[in-house]
Amino acid sequence: MTMTSSQSSHQFAQVLQDAQAAPEFLQGNSAQLPIFPLSLLSRQTESAELWNTYEKLLVSCLQSGDEKSAHLCLERLINRFGASNERVMALRGVYEEAIAKTPRDLERILQEYETTLAANPVNIPVAKRRITLLQSLSRQADAIKALVELLDFSPSDAEAWMELAELYFSAGMYDRAVFCLEEVLLIAPNAWNIHARLGEVLYISGASDTAKDNAETVELLHSSVQRFCRSIELCDDYLRGYYGLKMATNALFEKAATHTKVSAKTIKDLNDKASGALRKIVDRKDSGYNEDELAAARRLIEKS
Repeated sequence: MTMTSSQSSHQFAQVLQDAQAAPEFLQGNSAQLPIFPLSLLSRQTESAELWNTYEKLLVSCLQSGDEKSAHLCLERLINRFGASNERVMALRGVYEEAIAKTPRDLERILQEYETTLAANPVNIPVAKRRITLLQSLSRQADAIKALVELLDFSPSDAEAWMELAELYFSAGMYDRAVFCLEEVLLIAPNAWNIHARLGEVLYISGASDTAKDNAETVELLHSSVQRFCRSIELCDDYLRGYYGLKMATNALFEKAATHTKVSAKTIKDLNDKASGALRKIVDRKDSGYNEDELAAARRLIEKS
């Protein structure tokens, strides 16, 4: 699901809070924990939670510009797990990307990823860093190719399917984006936000020039309605699902004069249901949605 501005602000505040706590955390935890397997014999306390905290602080410090603390976190992870650990290799890549000064630096890092993957093609953490870097370098075609290769040996990676869907969508390849989102739902069938996203892609596909005729457009809109209905069935207070249902049924009113599988009454009932639910959400004092989303919903209701 797309992050709202309120969620984004909350996340930034949390990142800043974590980064500010990093120096005290680093000072309070020893830098001399022995390397595995000697760590098993050590009297010093460690846990998976401790190392997860180091990873989290590494990223938070980079996001806040505290490169010194980030480097200390990375050093301790390397000392504990070794530089050849796949996860550590990816975190090192995150650090190097963050401190890179020029596009040439990023190209050098990309070449290091490719060298690593040439030696071990199934190093998934590094493969994912390479894909992220390709996207940041605006090499979308290469990123798509890399994601397809990743999914060849990791077909149950829902995050990768979702990322590939968004790349296809950005490129206007809606059929492929739909296929990828359907793969996500095979892995997570009750993800209401993915049902809604699939509904959006189907709706946009139906409204685009790729639709060959009115019958095909109506078929795509029917499928879109079904996905939005499933989304709100799974989450009956989901603004995005109701908003999409309202849009799709509005479009069906216009398109379904000659080609329809669903009665006009059913379409109208769904449209009315979406309107009613949207009104309840926007009128509620504490709906949990930001003002931009609520304003868009109000405009859609008024327009109807």
